[in-house]
Amino acid sequence: MSTTTSVTDIVSSAPLQWPRGFRASVGSAAIKKAGRDDLGLLSMPSGATAAALFTRNLFAAAPIEVSRRHLRDSRGHASALILNSGCANAATGPRGLANAQEMVDAVAMALGAAGESVLVNSTGVIGVQLPMDRIVPEIARMTANLSSSEDGGTLEPFARAIMTTDTKPKMSARRVHCSGGRFVHVAGVAKGAGMIRPDMATMISVLATDAEIDAQTLDRVLRHAADASFHRISVDGDTSTNDSVFAFASGVAGACDEAVLARAFREVACDLAKMIVCDGEGFERSLSVRVTGAPSRADALRVAETVASSLLVRTAITGGDPNWGRIVAAAGRAKVAFRPSDLELRVGGVLLFRDCEPCPADRDAVRAAFNGNHVDIEISLGATDGHEAEANSDTFLSCGLTTEYVRLNAEYTT
Repeated sequence: MSTTTSVTDIVSSAPLQWPRGFRASVGSAAIKKAGRDDLGLLSMPSGATAAALFTRNLFAAAPIEVSRRHLRDSRGHASALILNSGCANAATGPRGLANAQEMVDAVAMALGAAGESVLVNSTGVIGVQLPMDRIVPEIARMTANLSSSEDGGTLEPFARAIMTTDTKPKMSARRVHCSGGRFVHVAGVAKGAGMIRPDMATMISVLATDAEIDAQTLDRVLRHAADASFHRISVDGDTSTNDSVFAFASGVAGACDEAVLARAFREVACDLAKMIVCDGEGFERSLSVRVTGAPSRADALRVAETVASSLLVRTAITGGDPNWGRIVAAAGRAKVAFRPSDLELRVGGVLLFRDCEPCPADRDAVRAAFNGNHVDIEISLGATDGHEAEANSDTFLSCGLTTEYVRLNAEYTT
């Protein structure tokens, strides 16, 4: 690979299909609603390297326990992933753990694979048992209907099957152009609309590539991708019992430069993270908070997340209310040391605050900045400047808090 070729020239958009070496199928077990696909099966017939990030919630769901163990026992390899929506299988005790294991065993038997090579997760209502009498027969049917990417194995059926309160499927793909005319495909799907503040990784995402990569390197690539994307979003500040990001590599397309592959993974993950925020329950408009000139990058993230997660800031964004004082106040309580006189605030490019006092600004321009489909908030802390200021920067993405969000979650199980 030429060292003069830019990464943006090498990584391009790609068809929304599973990479080579993967086969997918969906099924309906009437877990939440009859007639709706609520099971997704992803198979890697020749096996794949695997990595995953799981929730840090102490009430991690039963399937998370099973997948953690299998990923460890298989030393980072997998032959299949089975997901269901409509029921989280969390806080379900020994029976829930047995049900998660039964799902894995059913897939392993149907595919003729080792049990520890099958991973599993669930999403939906917490504290409800899975209807195994309907799920197990459906798994047998799904394995018989597995498609391949060469046969038009698109991402959409799988992405729809794992939706809960999502209003649209979330999919993204990139193509990495390699030497000798080869290309590597990276694709991903995600679900998530509420209970979103991933801590690792209320969301589930599956990333796949046909690149050849060992498990340790794949784990490193996945962690960097998640840190730049899923760890930089919030819809409501809640971390789920089922948060997970799975990554698989079939190896069919051969080796690929790690830095370039990592770029493709990050781009796909960032696309999916933005889709999650922009499909947040009751979504009306999104907001991003970019902080520069912080004492450190960690400090920049702390301020950005504090502002983006503030209920007062988010309700102002929902109402299109240019109450920018809430933004300054949130930055001031982030427990980051900076001089208030150094803080500068811009919203939609309009300078609103500098030298500890309001700045004169056109009223219509300010109102427009708070009333677009997306609100850009820029905060400079002035602790550093130039290249260092850019290095000590970070961005956090969130959305307004709406009455529809409250209604949806007030009536979630009724």
